Amino acid sequence: ISMENSSSVKEFILLGLSGDQGVQKIYFVVFLLFYTLTVAGNLLIVLTVTSSRHLKSPMYFFLCHLSFVDICYSSVTAPKMISGFLVENNTISFAGCIGQLFGFHFFGCTEIFILTAMAYDRYVAICRPLRYPALMSRRLCGRMVGGSWVGAFLHSTFQTLPTALLPFCGPNKVAHYYCDVHPLLHLACADTRVVSLATVANGGVISLGCFLILVTSYVVILVSLRGQKPAGWHKALSTCGSHITVVVLFFGPCTFVSVRPSGDLAADRSVAVFYTLIAPMLNPLIYTLRNREVKGAVRKLCSRKVGSG
Repeated sequence: ISMENSSSVKEFILLGLSGDQGVQKIYFVVFLLFYTLTVAGNLLIVLTVTSSRHLKSPMYFFLCHLSFVDICYSSVTAPKMISGFLVENNTISFAGCIGQLFGFHFFGCTEIFILTAMAYDRYVAICRPLRYPALMSRRLCGRMVGGSWVGAFLHSTFQTLPTALLPFCGPNKVAHYYCDVHPLLHLACADTRVVSLATVANGGVISLGCFLILVTSYVVILVSLRGQKPAGWHKALSTCGSHITVVVLFFGPCTFVSVRPSGDLAADRSVAVFYTLIAPMLNPLIYTLRNREVKGAVRKLCSRKVGSG
C-alpha cells in the first residue's frame, strides 16, 4: 500500500517548541550545542572502546553499542528541529514524517533493550562472579544486541504502519518538533481510538516492562549484597552507579509519555526534549566521569591523536 496514496496531505508543518522568533533563536544556539556535544561525546566513547585493548568486557561492548544508538537516536529528530528554528514554516514531507516516526521508535526501542541487557550483565557480574565468563560469552552478548535490533524493528513497524495507513486530509500542522504517533493521530480523518490504544499498549508494555525488569535486577543485586563489607558494597554500587543514573534519566520521561493516552501535547513536547536529546548527551559524560577505566582509555586515545597530529 502506497503511503502517498493513503493520504491527501503531501507534507506536514512541525510547530516546534515555540512560536516566538526571539525564543527560537535562543533555542537554535542551545540545541545546536546540545546536539554537537551528543554526537561528539558518543563518538568519542565508540572510538575509545573500539580502539582500546583493555575495554573488551561485555559491559564495554554494550556501552559501545549504546553510544552508537544514541548518535542515531538523536539524529532522527534533532537536525530537523534545529533547522526549523531558522525558518517560518518547518515542513516535512509525508514520507519523511513516516520515516522519522519509524526511526524514532526503532532507535529508541533499541536503546531500551540494550540498557536492559546491560542490567543483566551487571547482575551476573555481581551475583554470579565465578560463572560470569561462561554466562556472558561473546556469542550471548552478540545475540542480545542482535535481538535488541530485531525486537526494536518489530516494535517500530507495529507503531508506524497503522499510523501511516490512516487517512490525512487536513489540517497538516503537527503539534510537536518531530513526527510521533500521538500528534499525528490528532490530525487523522478517521476514528483513531483503536490505533491509539494499540500503540499506547505496545509502547507502554515495552518501556514499563523493561523498566520493571531493571528495577527488579537492582533489587536482587542489593539483596545479594547483604552481609557484605562496606568495601564490597562500594565496589558493586560504583559499577552500577552509571547505569542506574542513565536508566533513571532515560526511562523516567520515556515511560511518562509512553504509558498514558494522548492528551497534553505541550507537556509531551517538553518531556520529549529530555529523552531525545539531553539524556543521549549526558550518557557519555556519566559513563566517563564514573568509570576509571573509560577515563584512562579516553586520555590515552586523546594523547595518541595529539601526538600523531
